[in-house]
Order: sequence, then C-alpha cells, then structure tokens
Amino acid sequence: MTLSFTAADWLALFIHFASLSLLAVGGAIATAPDMHRYLVGDRMWLTDAQFTSSIALAQAAPGPNVLFVALMGWNVGLNAGGYRTALLGMALTMAGILLPSTTLTFLAARWGHRNRELRAVRAFKQGLAPIVVALLIATGWLLSAANGNPARDWRLWLVTLVSALVVWRGKMHLLWLLGGGALLGAVGWV
Repeated sequence: MTLSFTAADWLALFIHFASLSLLAVGGAIATAPDMHRYLVGDRMWLTDAQFTSSIALAQAAPGPNVLFVALMGWNVGLNAGGYRTALLGMALTMAGILLPSTTLTFLAARWGHRNRELRAVRAFKQGLAPIVVALLIATGWLLSAANGNPARDWRLWLVTLVSALVVWRGKMHLLWLLGGGALLGAVGWV
C-alpha cells in the first residue's frame, strides 16, 4: 500500500492523536476503537491486519502499553513512503498521544492535590470509573471482532469473555491471562 501524504495529512494525524490523548482516561488502549475508525475506516491509511498487528505486537513486547501508538504511526509512515516517513509518523502519533494528556495530567494533579477535600473533586474521581470501564469494553469488542467473521471467531469471543470475567471477579495476575492467550494462539486454538 502506497499513500500520497501532504503536510495537511500529517497535521491531521497529529491533531487526531492529540484529541484522543485527552480521551485516553483508561490509557491509550481505551481509544483504540476510534483509532481504528479513523486510520482504517475513514482515512484508509492502515489495513485491518496492520492495525491489529500493531496492538498485538506492542502488547506482547515488554515496555509501556502505549507502544502500539508508535507502531501505528510507523505503519502509516511506511505506507506513505518508506522509513523516513515511518519515523515521522511514529514521532507525530507519539507526540500527539503524549503531550496533551501529560500536560493536562500535570496541571490537574497539582490542582486536585491542592483541592482534594472539595466535593466536586471527589465526585469527578468517582465519575471517571464507569467511563474507563466502558472504553475498555469497547476496545475488547473491537479486538475480538478483528477478523470480521463472528461465526468463525467464536473462540476469540470466548477467550475475551473468560478473560473479562477473571479480571472482574478473580485475583489472577494479568500476565497469566496474557500468557494463556499466547499459548492458545501458539497451539492454534484462536
């Protein structure tokens, strides 16, 4: 896939990720459904396989969860012209996803710490929990339906449901679930 990018396209990529940064309350992974809509559906800068592979590779690698954003930017850049543009795509998506939320978090944390006894501050903290849960459910839904054939992908749905129940009701460490998913994938069950 070869794309023709203008300066306006690069700016649009940065601005979109900057706006998602302010929505990424549960982490950048919570905004994956909108990234998919924008990069795969609207702009067609990535294929479905490139999108899901970026998330899978970054989640399997050690390091911060947000690395999938860099891989998406890398893939967009590769599709737009090669390794030089891949570095540009990676830099723009990472700067876009990190700068606004980091700045807002720093300023809000300072203000919230100074005003932690206010009723509004306590209510805001409690009100964010359902939003984070809903965004993470949307991400799980998107990744489970990645292949587009629910009748054939029932195993992915089952693994997603079991994982969600174990996280919700159990005390199992998440690395065990990640390892179990990797094992199921390695033996070809999912």
